[in-house]
This record gives sequence, structure tokens and C-alpha cells, in this order.
Amino acid sequence: MSRIGKLPIEIPSGVTITVDPDWITVTGAKGTLKQFTMPGITVKQEENKVIVTRENDEAQNRARHGLMRSLVANMVEGVSKGFEKKLELNGVGFRVALAGSGLKFNIGFSHEVNYALPQGISATVEQNIITVSGISKQQVGQVAAEIRALKKPEPYKGKGIKYVGERIIRKSGKSGKDK
Repeated sequence: MSRIGKLPIEIPSGVTITVDPDWITVTGAKGTLKQFTMPGITVKQEENKVIVTRENDEAQNRARHGLMRSLVANMVEGVSKGFEKKLELNGVGFRVALAGSGLKFNIGFSHEVNYALPQGISATVEQNIITVSGISKQQVGQVAAEIRALKKPEPYKGKGIKYVGERIIRKSGKSGKDK
């Protein structure tokens, strides 16, 4: 039995789950999320818990069992609390500002870089910290990765966009004879 898949998911108050044969819909204070049910996996709601089971012990179904449980648990957490990722902008003259429903970056290029935020994702900017938040864990992580990819931190001075708490391994640079 999957260690993750066998754990029941607690449903907090204010969250409703609808289980259809093909779809699972989770509704909460922050919004609604839908996920299709994988073949070979059964999702049942019992009182204030959701239980995910599998039909048999085939390798494919064993792999899907823990994944389906994690997806449903993340949907429950997303509609009740939400998810957020923080990014930090390092570099002299590097700036970011909210521009309508997107972000406008000055990150060392000859032009400004505009990033349009997808629907369901919001961002806040405080000095050089960008906070990306939303109800879908996958979408928040994807947007944060796309923003980081605009200017990855370089290994010599650490200039660029990095996650808060991310450790950038530095290189020493040139070593001259006279030093």
C-alpha cells in the first residue's frame, strides 16, 4: 500500500467536495478547483474525510495512487488557505513593478520585460520581493518558475531573480598572477 495514498484527507469546515465518476470538484472560500479521476483509482467521501483507493497492485495504479491523493489534498489546501511563493530580485538597478494585471521588470536588458499574470494568480511587490499567490499549487509554482527564468541568478555576483531562501553557489572568478 502506498504510504501517501493510504492516508485519509481531512476536509476543513467551509470546504465541499463533489465526487463524480470522472471528476473531483473542490469548492472553498477562495474558489473552486477541478481534477479528473485517474483510471484504476477510486475516490470516496466519508463524512469529513476523503479516501483514495486503487483497484489492484499493478505498477501503474500504485504510481497513480499516491499522486491522486496528493492532488486532492493540494486542492483542499488551496481552496481553504491558498499557496504562495516568494522570489527575490538581486542586482544594481534591477526593479519590478505591478503594471495592470502583470509585472514590469527592469533586469539589465536594453528593454523592459513585461510578464502577464495568468487568471487565478495574483502578485504583490514589496521592494525587491515578489510574492506569487493563488489556489492551484501547480499554477503558482509554474508562474514562479517562469518569472525566475526571465533572469536566472548568475554564479559570480548572484544577480538575477531567485527564490527566497535559495542558495546560489558562487564561483571565485578570475585569479590573476599578481594577486
